[in-house]
Amino acid sequence: MVGHRKRARSIGPVTDLRPELRREPPTDLSDVGEDAALVERIRDGIRRDGPMPFARFMDLALYHPDGGYYRSSDTRPGRGGDFLTAPELHPIFGEMLARAVVQAWDRLERPDPFVVAEHGAGEGALATSLLDAVRQTPLAAAIRYRPVEVDDRRLRALRDRLEAAGLADRLESGRADAPFDGVVLGNEVLDALPVHRVRRFDDGLRELAVDVGPDGAFAEVDIAPTTPALAVRLAAEGVELADGQTTEICLALDDWIARAAAPLRRGLMVLIDYGAPAAELYDPIRRRDGTLRAYVRHQVHDDPYRFVGRQDLTAHVDVTAVERAAVAAGLMTLGITTQAEALMGLGIEERLREIQADAATTFEDYTLLRSALVRLLDPAAMGRFRFMVFGRDWPAGAGLDLLSYRLDDRGTQRMRPR
Repeated sequence: MVGHRKRARSIGPVTDLRPELRREPPTDLSDVGEDAALVERIRDGIRRDGPMPFARFMDLALYHPDGGYYRSSDTRPGRGGDFLTAPELHPIFGEMLARAVVQAWDRLERPDPFVVAEHGAGEGALATSLLDAVRQTPLAAAIRYRPVEVDDRRLRALRDRLEAAGLADRLESGRADAPFDGVVLGNEVLDALPVHRVRRFDDGLRELAVDVGPDGAFAEVDIAPTTPALAVRLAAEGVELADGQTTEICLALDDWIARAAAPLRRGLMVLIDYGAPAAELYDPIRRRDGTLRAYVRHQVHDDPYRFVGRQDLTAHVDVTAVERAAVAAGLMTLGITTQAEALMGLGIEERLREIQADAATTFEDYTLLRSALVRLLDPAAMGRFRFMVFGRDWPAGAGLDLLSYRLDDRGTQRMRPR
């Protein structure tokens, strides 16, 4: 690496965040701490090799086998963890996705077996609700579930959860990379892939890296870009950063999508996450300081160097880059929509009315469901998440309900395309 310059950090107000955070008084974080061994391991690497590109720091902080956030035995997503995802919010999310899976199976003329490969399966919140809904359909006998996780402890917890629900027989046995017909699912996975951080200066693009200050604390510095792929990505998407603008570039997207798509012979890849097309994501006014955020105990802040190994780090997903990577992996784009539109197309309104009319539904059950639906559908909350749907060997003209619904620009008048 060439020489580097120390710069004051330039992260602005915390906005445009995961919308499912609790609206409660701040929790005391004084006892969160950090993984001391992991922090020292990172410091040693920096002292030995020089400033560490932020992508490498983020990879270690999240995925190092000894101390990384997603390799810990502690609760991560969920009400007792650091953030909520849609499957933890309410089982109806998995129930609606089950409808999309059943329809995909039908469109492909009902192959047996039909595999659902869920990346970032966690402890089985989505698997349980989806498989429970499928058990009431003709797909029940053919479906096999392939959970993909970075930590074996979560896979064991997932199996225990499915066993308790009487669903463990749906788990696929055999090679994890075996070819299959089915659906690849990824819900809030891409946002946690390591990102490079870059900033535009008068003399060109610089990459942000992590150094160790005299007091042993992590300090942000800028260095020459460690790979020309950073500038190539921006140029390919027609992005020109403003002077002083900071942003994130996820080069890991391409390899992740290629590997996730590789076993899929026929079927769908459905990726759900918060993000935007490149022109919106790199807007020099709305997102001048990028989208990198840290989450801990349902609170958000803008310092990635606190609570190392014990907080989540995320950045908004570049939808344009995802689509380009999917096409490069041999998939075709079937559609990109919002979570609100996808769930409406799958019939969530009708399902709500059915639950309301069911004599077995208690007032508490209905209240919890209505509260969850507000967060799942609200365009100012999780409703704006992107559903990115790609196909391989997909039948020509075979439509999907999750892509059948559109909202107007104001998000008020509902329209269905012809």
